Amino acid sequence: EVQLVESGGGLVEAGGSLRLSCAASGFAFDDYAIGWFRQAPGKEREGVSCIKSYGGTYYADSVKGRFTISRNNTKNTAYLQIHDLKPEDTAVYYCAADLDLLVSWHCPASDFDSWGQGTQVTVSS
Repeated sequence: EVQLVESGGGLVEAGGSLRLSCAASGFAFDDYAIGWFRQAPGKEREGVSCIKSYGGTYYADSVKGRFTISRNNTKNTAYLQIHDLKPEDTAVYYCAADLDLLVSWHCPASDFDSWGQGTQVTVSS
């Protein structure tokens, strides 16, 4: 059974940093692309970043320069490092996974079949 568990969210002040983790189990992590998405209240889900099995990365324009995605295949875990948090980053952050060959370079949500439950990030101004 594919499982994705996000952690690392919380309440932080604007300008702060967080590192989100996505712990995976039940599949061959090395062969999968991992995506990070977020959804703010009243807004549509937004793709944030993703990392392909070989390490290639994609970032939404809105987060370039502040977000860094990485993965540790020995730990079956992906990370999203967020710097200089802004109130508009407040959202539930989800990680998603699917076979790398099924995920386009820009990692649209529709390419992912497996999703975690999300972790809340709240940024105070």
